[in-house]
Amino acid sequence: MLFGLDGVEIGLIIVFLTLFASILSGFPVAFAIGGAGVISFAIIAALDSSGLLIHQAIDSSSEAYHVLLGQGIRPEAISVFRYPDLPRVEEALFPMGWETALDRNLSFIVNRINERVLAGQSIETLLAVAMFVLMGITLERSRIAEDLLTNMARIFGPLPGGLAVSIVVVGAFLAASTGIVGATVVTMGLLALPTMLRNNYSPGLSTGVIAASGTLGQIIPPSIVIVLLGTLVGDLYSTAQETRAQLAGCTDALTFLGEPAVLSVGTLFQAALLPGILLAGLYGAYAFGFALLRPDQAPPVVIEGAERAIPASTAAERWAWFAGVPVAIVAATVMFGQIGVVGSQAIQVAEYAASAERAALRTNVSDDCRDGMIELHGQAAWDASVAQQAAIAASGASSEAVQLTEDEVAERTAAAIANAPPIGAGLAAAMALIAIMFSIARGVAPLANPLPLAIGTAGIGLALFADAAFIGPLSSPGTGFLILAIPLALVVWGVRGAIPMMAQSELLKVVFPPLILIVAVLGSILGGITNPTPAAALGAGGAILLAAYRLLRENDQSGKIIVQGAFAILIMILVGVNFDLRIGREDAGFETWLAYLVAQAAYLYALFGIGFACFVLWRRTVLGPVVRETAKVTSMVFAILIGSQVLNLTLISFGGEHYIQQWLRSFDNEITAFLIVMVVLFILGFVLDFLEIIYIVVPIVGPVIYGGTLDPKWVTIMIAVNLQTSFLTPPFGFALFYLRGVAPPGITTGDIYRGVIPFVIIQVVGLLLLYYFPQIVTFLPDIIPT
Repeated sequence: MLFGLDGVEIGLIIVFLTLFASILSGFPVAFAIGGAGVISFAIIAALDSSGLLIHQAIDSSSEAYHVLLGQGIRPEAISVFRYPDLPRVEEALFPMGWETALDRNLSFIVNRINERVLAGQSIETLLAVAMFVLMGITLERSRIAEDLLTNMARIFGPLPGGLAVSIVVVGAFLAASTGIVGATVVTMGLLALPTMLRNNYSPGLSTGVIAASGTLGQIIPPSIVIVLLGTLVGDLYSTAQETRAQLAGCTDALTFLGEPAVLSVGTLFQAALLPGILLAGLYGAYAFGFALLRPDQAPPVVIEGAERAIPASTAAERWAWFAGVPVAIVAATVMFGQIGVVGSQAIQVAEYAASAERAALRTNVSDDCRDGMIELHGQAAWDASVAQQAAIAASGASSEAVQLTEDEVAERTAAAIANAPPIGAGLAAAMALIAIMFSIARGVAPLANPLPLAIGTAGIGLALFADAAFIGPLSSPGTGFLILAIPLALVVWGVRGAIPMMAQSELLKVVFPPLILIVAVLGSILGGITNPTPAAALGAGGAILLAAYRLLRENDQSGKIIVQGAFAILIMILVGVNFDLRIGREDAGFETWLAYLVAQAAYLYALFGIGFACFVLWRRTVLGPVVRETAKVTSMVFAILIGSQVLNLTLISFGGEHYIQQWLRSFDNEITAFLIVMVVLFILGFVLDFLEIIYIVVPIVGPVIYGGTLDPKWVTIMIAVNLQTSFLTPPFGFALFYLRGVAPPGITTGDIYRGVIPFVIIQVVGLLLLYYFPQIVTFLPDIIPT
């Protein structure tokens, strides 16, 4: 053996040294990764052909090997790491020659590119990357960050460390609206860093908080990292669990787990929200604590115009309108949902149903599968399922799905109608949001005429009363619209009056439009209404409209067409959600045709509005740079995806991937293996970008960490938070390079490195909190169905 190392180990060293050398060479990362795969394969093939690389494989014909098989140990569990004393046999890295390996690699590359880049199942989800990038860059070019920083500084500036806290708040908001780390760091570095330094803020705190807050876009949805991880680990988790089920003797993962082995991007968005907010809170707490301990390095600052950000009312009134009333509205909505007053009014009954209650677990399985399920779920769960199945058999019923008779369908429909809540969940949620809007408007303008808000509030009450009293589950959408027409008109009147009141606050004038866009995009995903791709399309269209409107208003031009286009999108969505627009149905009547024509007209006008917005952005030389930057970022992602496939297939061809997986499995403790992976990812974050780590490392370790009992949501979010440190860790953190490029001459690289070290430690603290309290990750996915 060369240098006393196994041939596979030398191959792994060659691959990773070639990879690092290629990345540090200055070539574009995508080409460097693909080139590293080609070059390392050529080197390994040459050494293997010359007989210098020898793999010490376990001799599967030896007596000791068969003794282990006789003890019930599966072949895949036997490795040189668990049983180092087993007899070995020397073999070449490419047993059938490097030519065969090359031929297989080329075939795999073509198939994988076709599956994952051109026409695979994950392509639709990957389209969300392009649209989220377009949304983020468009909002960034509309100078939303500049206005946010100015107004947040007015509010938080007088507090100790207030400027640093305002940076964290703005970073979290931009993360939810743009999600583009480079743009966020550069923008805040240009706008906030000089101001902080002028006001005697520590260079370390200033640079650290800007770099760290800019990376929140990596974890707070809609995050491109989550989208990319979701498309990758969803397949890894499904495949790993299928393999695990088959090794246990079961036919599929559904039988073994008792539930489908599915992990969607929408679920990961839900899981990532609270950890993102947690990290932002830790950043803000550190900035505030730093100011308390070292007040001379983070002094309070009164920004010009701060007094205008405070409404002309008492503190008690502000707390009531801005916090008390909104909290009461949310609490009341949740309470009414819990007692059945508010909820889904769907009464559709499936024509097929189980004639008896299904057992929690399938019991008609092999002995090996039974033993594996007992080990996984426990003896009590298995005994309960056996008892349930026995009861089903004793009753003469079948647990298989059977077609219901007309009388059974009618009976179940009548029960669904009787149990339907009086107020629909959609209407209740919309009215609650508008009521919160009225409360905030009142707090902002306490001296304004309250009549529009009173009329709007009355309309909310009438709408809820009309829905409960006159609209039932069997009411047609047209009938419901006619009944709610007058109450909703009053609500719209109130909204028209509330908007000018809210516009008196510079902060709300800046925050409200993008906030509505964020709520629409994230709400549709987190609420399980749609998947990320349509939501990303909505976000991209809304960002274009918002940017065009801001440009028109800055030049004192009318933005009516933009506003009308936005309302057209809203009308189109509302009609599509509430009406069945399938005009090809036999029972499609006047109501269906009218709704279809309204939706079609709204669609055409929304298309016109977006087209007009694109024209405005093009005339202001904004659209061209946005499109070019979107194309650059998106093409970089897909190019790295292709290049990483070449590198991964090189590892697979000589057994490197299998070797690493065997080593991780040899610990016989999935928590230990997972912690080792997390440490490796953290170290790699010093030299690799998150994209390289996602596409190179995760596919290698994924079958191990997703093939056990660990919650896949928790595992993925832990990886995402860990990857966030790749933007912060010296010496190659990208956020540090972005900030160094725009920092004033007096700021040194050492200042930036010293400034980010506390925030890297905070990242580690955040990971520890998620490790010991996984409920932070699983809480929202558990309570919100997808």
